[in-house]
This record gives sequence, structure tokens and C-alpha cells, in this order.
Amino acid sequence: MKIIIKNGFVVNTESVVKCDLLVEDGIISAMGGGFEDEAATVIDASGKYVLPGPIDVHTHMDLQAGQFRAVDDFYKGSIAAACGGTTSIVDHIAFGPKGCTLQHQLDVYHGLADSNSVIDYGFHGVLQHVNEDILLEMENLMKNGIPSFKAYMTYDFKLSDDELLQVMKIVKKVGGVLTVHAENHEVINYLRRSFVEEGKTEAKYHASSRPPHTEAEAVSRLIHLSAMADYPNLYLVHISTEESLKEIIKAKENGAKNIFVETCIQYLLLTEDKYLLPEGEGLKYVMSPPLRKQKDCDALWKGIQKGIVQVVATDHCPFYFKDKIEHGLKNFTQCPNGGPGVEERVRVLFTEGVMKNRISIQHFVEIASYNPAKIMGIYPKKGNIQPGADADLILIDTEKTGVIRGNMLHGNAGYSLYEGYQYKGEIEMVMQRGKIIVSQGEFIGNRGDGEFLNRILPIL
Repeated sequence: MKIIIKNGFVVNTESVVKCDLLVEDGIISAMGGGFEDEAATVIDASGKYVLPGPIDVHTHMDLQAGQFRAVDDFYKGSIAAACGGTTSIVDHIAFGPKGCTLQHQLDVYHGLADSNSVIDYGFHGVLQHVNEDILLEMENLMKNGIPSFKAYMTYDFKLSDDELLQVMKIVKKVGGVLTVHAENHEVINYLRRSFVEEGKTEAKYHASSRPPHTEAEAVSRLIHLSAMADYPNLYLVHISTEESLKEIIKAKENGAKNIFVETCIQYLLLTEDKYLLPEGEGLKYVMSPPLRKQKDCDALWKGIQKGIVQVVATDHCPFYFKDKIEHGLKNFTQCPNGGPGVEERVRVLFTEGVMKNRISIQHFVEIASYNPAKIMGIYPKKGNIQPGADADLILIDTEKTGVIRGNMLHGNAGYSLYEGYQYKGEIEMVMQRGKIIVSQGEFIGNRGDGEFLNRILPIL
């Protein structure tokens, strides 16, 4: 099957070029002009931008977290992603039974995602304990399709500093990527206990119990550990604070290498005043790390502009508002922790970044498509527009506007953290591997059409 996309402005990280694209059997086969084929489907992209499909490398579909389970499975969650312009995800999988192998949870997640996801998907392995068997298994998996692993410095299966160092040495040896949730576990637990004992249980104390320095200290500690392991590829997830960026900048000025920084769209736009909303509405924004101050949003935008922050993801992990109210209204520590965002990310980031002149459209492609693909081992098949790449493409009309309403979204949460947000730049078409899966906001793909991303070790 041949498709010709004509007259669009094709965007890559280095250029915006008006040209045509020839797609054959799901692959971009040529760029230029003069393509003619009576049997081909022709898409007129006049006046619109053609971008490589955005990639969200931080989602939590179907996540079991204690007594709660994220309400978007891989079917509904991937439809939401597609309708928001995302063509691939790499999911952070949940913890498994105590003492389980790494493969155990990967097998569980294949059962959840295979034949369900409508877009291409991969998994980050999850580390919940460290011994010789785990390190050997990790090494083998990194060489065979799972080049990235997630470690936590907080929560029930947090890794100790010595365990993190052991893992970093394996990552350095093999060339994979260690992604880490960086927060100081002991200080956070102390603050949470103290607030509850003092009767300070409203949503606003969620932010106070995880102050910026609990993240910045953990980031600094991680970087020092990475120095001891000769700087393996270290990917810091959902960085939210100016203080953390200062630690990263200082470390790089002192010679630190291979540090990659992700933030999430909520930390670029939303602030901690959301926790003051009445009638429990603030509980919708209980996530970790919490929302911060405007100065942190501003610092993160500067970090993006300077290339210190390379990726903008979502940490999509939605729960029903009724469950947040039932369990969290009288005690924020009992509230399900996470929020939706996979459908909103591209529109919000494009509006706040490109349309408000914070970044160029090429830079948008860099942080939403190219960098996630390259860091996580799916480049050059994904993340760019060039011959040989998958025809994962979106069309954006910058003249069109819209308003985000929770009841118009495709996930199961039923609400949006960006309710009433006015965006500029509508996603008119989403194509994955040459097949249109969203047209004018309507999902027209099929359950199970997504393919598992057997990722390669990244070259960084």
C-alpha cells in the first residue's frame, strides 16, 4: 500500500522543509516531490505541519499500586494516547511478588498489553531487589530487547545506595539505561507521619511532605553514585524542581556525564495552588513528586531551552476521583497517587512551547519524539522523518484551536488535570506505520494493532 502526503511542512530536529512524503508498506520510502501513483492514497497536508509521532516513555498503564489499580488498561490508555497524538509508549511496569525474577513482571505485562494496545509499546524492566541472579538477568535482558530499567529510591521496593551502585555498574558494562525515581524516602516518611500526627491531613500537605530538597538531595546522591560507576547512562524521571536542576548543572560543570533529564507536562504548567481547590478537587493533583511553584515551572522551561531537560513525558497513572475522595479526603497519605495526562500532553506542550514562543517547532520534535526514541533505543525507526523510518506521523494545523474537557477524552478517569485549558494547534491526523488511526479526533484504529518494541541498546 502506498500513501503520498503532499504539500506539508515536514519537521525534524534540524529543519522544517516543505516537501512530499512517500510511504510504502508502513515505511517512509522517500522525501521530495513529484510522487505520482494512481493506486496511492493521497493526503493533502497543505498549510499543516507533519511531525514524527510523539513518544511517551513514562506511562503506567494497568498499574497495581497497593489496593488501587490505574483505571486505564493498555486498550483504553493507548486509545487516549493515540487521540492525543502519541504513537508509541514505553511503560514503567508495576512491582511483582517479593523476590520475583525480572522476567516475571515482563511476562505479566505482555499478558496485559499484547493484543490490546492500539499503538506500539515497550516496557522498562523494574528492579525491586538486587542479587547476583538479578544482575545477570538484567544484563541479559538489556542485550535482548529491554535496554532500560527502573529503580526507585522510595516506596516499598526502594533500592539502597549499595544496590543502586551495583546496578549502575551493570548498566555501564552493557550500555543500557537506568531510570530512577529520585526522592529521599526516609525524610518523606518522617514528614508524612509528622503531618498526620499534627492533624494536617488536607491535600496541600502532600506537597509539603515532599519538599523540593527531598528530590534534589536524591538527585545529587544518584549523580555521586553514578560517578563511582564511571557514569553509566542515568535517566532521571519526572524532575520537578529548580533545586534538582541546579544539582544537575553543577554536576555537569564538574565533569559528570551521561545524565538525561525528563520532566512531565504537569510540572511545566500546573502549580501547587491546585491543592487548595475546594470540595476535595485538590486530591486530583496528588501525585509524586507533587506540583511545585511557578519558579520551578519557569526553571524547567529554561532547562528545556538550554538542553538540560531532554524529554517531556506524562507519568500517566490515572485513578477515579471517587476513590481519591473516599480514601484521601480525611488523610492525603491514603489517596491514590497519580493522575492522567497521556491524551493532553502533545496539545499542551505544543501550545505552551511552540505557540507561546518558548521553543521552536524543531525543539518540540526533539523533546517529544527524537530524544525519547534515541535515549530509549527505538531510533532511527521512531522519532524522526527520514527514508527507512516507520511512518509514525501526526498532522498539526496551527490555525485551529480547542478546549480540553474531561468528558471529551478517551481514558477512563473521567476528568482532566487541564480542564478548560485552551490550546492552539489541533492534531488533525495520527498515523502509525502508514495506517491512519486517528482522523479529525476520531479513533479509527483497531485493538491489538500496536506492536511490541523490541528495543536496541541506545547509542548516546
